[in-house]
Amino acid sequence: MTLEIEIVLRERNYAVTERVTLESVPDDPGEGGWDDSDVEQILKEILLAVDRVRNPASGGGYVALRGFSWIVEPTDDGRVVIVIEIPSGAAVAGPFRVDQRDLDRAITRVLAAAAPVKTVVH
Repeated sequence: MTLEIEIVLRERNYAVTERVTLESVPDDPGEGGWDDSDVEQILKEILLAVDRVRNPASGGGYVALRGFSWIVEPTDDGRVVIVIEIPSGAAVAGPFRVDQRDLDRAITRVLAAAAPVKTVVH
């Protein structure tokens, strides 16, 4: 799959388009959508693309799936986009031919699985 990501950094008034190829993620997710590992990889690639635009010499690094706002938005042609906002800017990836609710649920699961486990002491 080739992922198109439009990125606008906070200190800029123009968008930059990043194209990322994800070999293991299918172009057409089919009726069941992508599995959670596909969604996790897509989210991480979006965040890495923002980092590359902000810090071209950085070369990537560890991606923590927390500290950002997101939404799955429908487009006029029946597809959806993933919109992510972080303190340094925003990114829109897609459009994807996948059910909005299925993708929304998958992102929710992926983020919940990535959340740090906190021990409760009574």
